[in-house]
Amino acid sequence: MTDTDAAGKTRFLVLHDYGMGALWWWIHARSPREIVETFAEVEVIDRSDTVDRAETWNLNAIDIDAPTLPDGLDSLRTQRRAQRDRPGFGALADRSVVYLRRRWDGEDGVGPADYLMEVGSDGRRLRQVELGGDGTAVKSGPDDWAYNPPVVDFFDPDLAGMEIGRDEFEAQWLRAHHMDTGQ
Repeated sequence: MTDTDAAGKTRFLVLHDYGMGALWWWIHARSPREIVETFAEVEVIDRSDTVDRAETWNLNAIDIDAPTLPDGLDSLRTQRRAQRDRPGFGALADRSVVYLRRRWDGEDGVGPADYLMEVGSDGRRLRQVELGGDGTAVKSGPDDWAYNPPVVDFFDPDLAGMEIGRDEFEAQWLRAHHMDTGQ
């Protein structure tokens, strides 16, 4: 976050991390909440070291109310608009921890599995259990992952149907073995 303009907007550093790369912008908005409600799959960055580094980058500065936006950001606004009127929109927003079950149908030699995730308020995994079709359960945490970008957008209406209870997650966590040790 940096300077405030006359319209009551502040400049925020915004990131869209798409896994193997990222898009960055300065967005002038009234609040971080306004940004995440306007654009799908973005994160407002407030870590001072990152904001300071970004000051040296040649990033686009965009007003949140601009009718035209750069490629990438425009599609994220379109995506959010399509989600807004669907049941479940924002149902998980403002939670400190959410437990989800996501199905992976398999791809690139990786078999199908259910992923039970404990996710923090920033959309990043805290812990995860992979339930294989053969009944195996493998647990992992941040120390096991090379990187841990946000994996969920809490305003996404599809997430509401994936929520599970903490008890279900904890039961699977206790029965699972650690990915490296088999214990």
